[in-house]
Amino acid sequence: MIKVSQTAKDKVVGLMQEDGFDPKTDFVRVGVKSGGCSGLSYDLKFDKELEDDDKVFEDNGVRIVVDKKSFLYLIGTTLDYSGGLNGSGFVFNNPNANRTCGCGESFSL
Repeated sequence: MIKVSQTAKDKVVGLMQEDGFDPKTDFVRVGVKSGGCSGLSYDLKFDKELEDDDKVFEDNGVRIVVDKKSFLYLIGTTLDYSGGLNGSGFVFNNPNANRTCGCGESFSL
């Protein structure tokens, strides 16, 4: 399961509406891809179409979709949002990551 903090939910809903997505029917697609300074990086986008191998979760009123391969890396992750002095953006609190880079967008297992 992937969890969504209240701060992330508020930001997701606002951004989805700005981009023409409906937070009640559309979803956030979260994935993992090769790259970044630690070897793997997170991918997050809004989507309306489900794929055959997608896993669908809902937490805190936000629908999250993850492909089967990425799910193995993301089990237990919490999606959060930070608006701090070092920049703002979505943050993945991933208990599976052994190492993360300074920007928080890349990790390794």
